[in-house]
Amino acid sequence: MTELTANGGPTARERLLDAAVEAFAEKGFAATTTRDIASRAGMSPAAVYVHHDSKESLLYRVSLDGHTHALRIITEAAATTDSPTERVRQMVHDFSLWHADHSRVGRIVQYEYHALTDEHRAEIGTYRRKIEQTMQNALTEGVDQGVLAVDDIPGTAFALLSLGIDLVRWFEPGGSWTGEGLADLHARLAVRMTSA
Repeated sequence: MTELTANGGPTARERLLDAAVEAFAEKGFAATTTRDIASRAGMSPAAVYVHHDSKESLLYRVSLDGHTHALRIITEAAATTDSPTERVRQMVHDFSLWHADHSRVGRIVQYEYHALTDEHRAEIGTYRRKIEQTMQNALTEGVDQGVLAVDDIPGTAFALLSLGIDLVRWFEPGGSWTGEGLADLHARLAVRMTSA
């Protein structure tokens, strides 16, 4: 959730994060300077260091926020129904839709992951494993109930999640596909891939 100042505008920290998303998405982490970020936020270069230790700490914050939201989305989707087939459908739909709606953030957290420090990468890795485990649990339950046919649960979970993750590579709002259209397609494919 965006922090707001007393007058209702975003805080300096939030403005810097938004500017970092713009810069990283446009130029990539390595080619972005703190001066670029500060300029986009309408602040002096020194202002970055008042709120963040480094350019990498901005990337970490963007990555942490993105992964936290993605985990929440897939966890909430998993809790919407007792039907394993419908659960997988809803999880893939919502996970794909989130990535379409937040494709710039998704692109950053996927493709700049290795620019994080070892410590930050390890922390973000725990979120990734929780997301994968949530999908694996849904598949396992469906297999146990005999309504899903999945030989390789970890591999299938990864493939289903990749439907949403990969769209950040090419998806742009306003293009020939809508986020909702892609989410619906991915959800239908997920059911066809896993149904007994």
